[in-house]
Amino acid sequence: KWFSKTNDLIRWSRLVTCGNREIAAYVSSKGRPAVIIPTIVDTTSFRPRAASATNDVPVIGWIGTHSTYQYVRTIFPVLERLAREHRFHLRLVGTGVDKVEIPGVEIENLAWKLDREIADFQSLDIGVYPIVADDWSVGKSCFKAIQYMAVGVPFVVSPVGVCEEIAVPDQTHLVARSEQDWYEHLSRLLTDASLRRQMGDAGRDYAVQHYSTRIHVQKLAAALRSAVRG
Repeated sequence: KWFSKTNDLIRWSRLVTCGNREIAAYVSSKGRPAVIIPTIVDTTSFRPRAASATNDVPVIGWIGTHSTYQYVRTIFPVLERLAREHRFHLRLVGTGVDKVEIPGVEIENLAWKLDREIADFQSLDIGVYPIVADDWSVGKSCFKAIQYMAVGVPFVVSPVGVCEEIAVPDQTHLVARSEQDWYEHLSRLLTDASLRRQMGDAGRDYAVQHYSTRIHVQKLAAALRSAVRG
């Protein structure tokens, strides 16, 4: 492990592009110029599924990596409680473990694959993005939320770091500050298909307006030109 890698790269750089203000503040504290360009997606590829492609049973989903699987595990008690009152499928992608079990919950546990990533996001009815306020999470750029919005999937998120500022709460997504919030928000989305569509549409519009490559390409080009001029 090259533990000084980040600081070395900052020191060698003329300009650092940063996914959020937390990272930009860190770069600035090291005496280097920083510009904030959020993590974005190609919204012509990340787009909602066809209206005819509906699920008979609502699918709650999470797509991540083995390093962030620890966070989704924090809402397993909520999902177990939900399963006593609502029928849903849970689709987990990228957990890095062979088997996931939650009493009463129908689970599909898939390995992450690049050529299936967009389809996996599109297959969801509700996205979840639980994180905790540790040093790692505070520096995250809330990319999963941007992917959910781009494909028109309403989601519930923990208000940690930039995720507290993402999009428009109660219009594009719901914010959960407690286990009870998680339960109530997911219950609401499971039982209200029109709300899911409304939030999904609002999230899609927001992603196109704020997180598409078309919006940020000129900002990135300007940053690169600035670095070359040095």
